[in-house]
Amino acid sequence: MPFHRRQVLGFTIAAPFALGLQPALAANRAEVSREVLLMWHKLILELVRHTATYSPPVAARAFAYIGITAHEALATGNPALRSLAGQLTDLSPLPPRAAGQHDEPCVLHAALAAVVASLFANTGPTGQRAMTAMARKMGETASDGITGDAVARSVAAGQAVAQHILAWAATDGGAVIENMGFPMDYTPGTRPQDWVPTSLIRLQQAPLLPQWAQNRPFALPSADACDAPPHPAYDETPGSDFHAAALEVRDTFTALTDEQKLIARFWSDDPMLTSTPAGHWIDIVLQIADRDALPVEVISATLAKLGVAQADAFISCWSTKFKYNLLRPVTYIKRHIDPAWEPLLITPPHPEYTSGHSTQSGAAAAVLTFSLGENFAFDDATHVAEGFAPRSFPSFTAAAEEAALSRLYGGIHYRFGNEAGLDQGRAVAAYAAALRTEA
Repeated sequence: MPFHRRQVLGFTIAAPFALGLQPALAANRAEVSREVLLMWHKLILELVRHTATYSPPVAARAFAYIGITAHEALATGNPALRSLAGQLTDLSPLPPRAAGQHDEPCVLHAALAAVVASLFANTGPTGQRAMTAMARKMGETASDGITGDAVARSVAAGQAVAQHILAWAATDGGAVIENMGFPMDYTPGTRPQDWVPTSLIRLQQAPLLPQWAQNRPFALPSADACDAPPHPAYDETPGSDFHAAALEVRDTFTALTDEQKLIARFWSDDPMLTSTPAGHWIDIVLQIADRDALPVEVISATLAKLGVAQADAFISCWSTKFKYNLLRPVTYIKRHIDPAWEPLLITPPHPEYTSGHSTQSGAAAAVLTFSLGENFAFDDATHVAEGFAPRSFPSFTAAAEEAALSRLYGGIHYRFGNEAGLDQGRAVAAYAAALRTEA
C-alpha cells in the first residue's frame, strides 16, 4: 500500500513492515536494499523541509550528493554498475571493499546514514531524533539474518564510501551556508532594470546566495556553459516588448481561474513549508518507484542523475540570474503599471531571469525522460498531505511546462523568464543524462 513520507518524521519508522516487507524472510536481498534506499529518501524530503538553511539550491546540492552516494555504494559491489568517478568533476575512484563477504543492504544503509547525518547536522531536534530512529530501524532491517562479521565489514565499506563523498563535497564551495544564504554585505545595482528587494524582511534585503554560481558543478563543464541568452531589452515604454511582458503578468493575475490558482500553489514548493522544487521531483521518482516496483539499481541511478541535473541547473540558473540581475514583475508593475498590484505568491528574494523553478523542472523532466522514457504518464501526489489532489501528467515534459507556467500564474516571473529557464534546464540535463551508470 502507498506510504507517505510524512509518516517518517512523525516517527512511524516501522513503516517498512507496513509495506509488507519482512526483512528476515526476504529471499532477495535487493528488495531490502530497495527499501533502505526508499525509506532514507522519504526521510530526506522531510529533513529538507525542517532545516532552515535548505533553500532550493542548497537542497538540490544535498539531493545530488545523496543520490551519488547510494549509486556508488551499490556500484562498489556490483560489477554490472559503473562508478561515476571520473565522470563527475573531481570525483576520484571510490575506495575498494576489503576482502570478505559483504551484504549490500548493510553497505547501502551505512553509506546513506553517514552522509545524511553529515549533510543535515544542523537540522533541529525533531530532525535529529528522526535520523537517529531511522538509522536504528534501517540498521536492524538491513542486518537482520546476516552474520556479525559480514555486517561489520559491510558497515565499514559503506562508511568509507560516505567519507569519500563527503570529502569531495567539502571542496565544492557550497558546504557552508552562513546567514541563511544572504550576504552580510551587498552592493545593489543602480540601473533601472536591476533587482531590488521585494520583501520587508530585514534578512532579505540582499539576494539569496549571490555567489552560488561559483560552486563546482557536477557534470556541467562550467557554471556559464548553459547560460540563457539575453532577455528582451528593458524598456518602460508602453507597447514595448518588456512592458508587454510585465502587463501580461498583471493581466494574467487579474483573470486567474480557480484551476490556475491551484496550479500556482501546487508547484510553489516554498522552502521550510515543503521539500523545495527539487524535492518535489525527487518525490515524483519515489512515487513512480513504488507504483512500478522499480529495481534498486534503477532507482539509485535515476536519483543520482536527477540530483546531478537539478544541482547543476541551480548553479547554471544562478549564473544567469546574477549576470542579468533583472528586477521582478512586482517591482516593474508597481513602478510603471499599477502601484497597488500584488502577486498571488510571495516573490522569492533573488533576481528574476531565469526562473529557478523552470530551470530545474526543465532539467528534471529531460533527465527523467532519458532515464524512464518518452510519454511516461504518472500521477503526482506530492502534496496530498497539504490538501492537494494528485495531478495527472502524460509526460515529464508536460509536468515541467506546467511547473514553469505556474510561476506566471503566481505573478513572480515574466513568461520569457520561464521559457528561457526550461530551455536552460534541458541543456544542463544533457550532461547529467550522458553519465553512464552501467558497466
